[in-house]
Amino acid sequence: MYKQVILVRDDLKMPKGKLAVQVAHASVDATFNSDRDMVQKWQMEGMKKVALRVENKEELLKYKRLAENYKLKTALIKDAGKTFLNPGTITCLAIGPDKEEKIDLITKDLRMI
Repeated sequence: MYKQVILVRDDLKMPKGKLAVQVAHASVDATFNSDRDMVQKWQMEGMKKVALRVENKEELLKYKRLAENYKLKTALIKDAGKTFLNPGTITCLAIGPDKEEKIDLITKDLRMI
């Protein structure tokens, strides 16, 4: 099984619409940067995605380092600052798509949004 997770900073308290757009940016960016074969396998299984919460920027960056240590593709999203957040604010991180068990090694203790 394959999946993608998107980690979202809980401390930013983004409105639902803003949060949805940031998660979408992360998912698309990570997919574009992933291996084509991996993406095709993920697509065949329904493109499972899970949005998880992290406490703050420091925790988000910790998971980015962990994911990269496991050779997982990531996409770190920084806001353009046109609406709710200051320009350059790191909002979320996508990991994968990749094998579910590989991603779960890193993110299994995080709670869903």
